[in-house]
Amino acid sequence: MDIKSALFVKSSPTVGLCPDSNFPEYAFIGRSNVGKSSLINMLVNDKKLAMTSSKPGKTLLINHFVVNGQWHLADLPGYGFASVPKEVRAKLEPMIKGYILQREQLTNLFLLIDCRHEAQKVDLEFIEFLGENGIPFSIVFTKADKLGPTRVKENVEAYKKVLLEQWEELPPIFITSSERKTGRDQILDYIETINASL
Repeated sequence: MDIKSALFVKSSPTVGLCPDSNFPEYAFIGRSNVGKSSLINMLVNDKKLAMTSSKPGKTLLINHFVVNGQWHLADLPGYGFASVPKEVRAKLEPMIKGYILQREQLTNLFLLIDCRHEAQKVDLEFIEFLGENGIPFSIVFTKADKLGPTRVKENVEAYKKVLLEQWEELPPIFITSSERKTGRDQILDYIETINASL
C-alpha cells in the first residue's frame, strides 16, 4: 500500500464522540512507552502525525486519522499505566474498553508489545479480554532494532509458546522497528488485503 495522505480528524474522550463514518478502522494500542506513536508515524511516513513522548501515558484521548481518504487509523491510550494518576486511570479504562467493545467500525486492533520483554501479565490479560469478546486483533512486536535478529526471534517464539497455552490458533504477528521501518510493508499490505475483502 502506498500512503498518499494521512490527516488528523479529531480527538475523542468517549467512543460516542468518535467520527461518524463508514470507513474501516484500524486501532493501535499497547502498554505505555511501547513505541506506539513512533510506529504509527513510521507507517504513514510522517514523523509528526502522532505525538511521541519519552514520558509514558501521553495519549489520553482516542485520536483518529484518515489515511488515503479511505480508512481510519485510531491511536488509543495505553494501558498498564505506570505513571498515570489514579483519577486519570479511572477514566482511561472505561474509555478504552468502551471503544473496543462498541466501535462498530473497528476492523482490526493492532496490539503492540515490546519484543525485549517476556510475556507480561497485563498484556496476556488484555489478549484474553480481546479473545473473550471476539475482537479481531494482531500482535505487533516493536523495537526489534534494540536486539539482534536471533534474540528477537527467540523472544517472539517464547511469547508464542506462552500464548499457545491458552490459544489454539495465534493471531497474525508482525515484527517491527520504527527506526529501520521493519514490518511497515507487511502491516500496510495486511490492512490493504482486509480493505479489499470488505
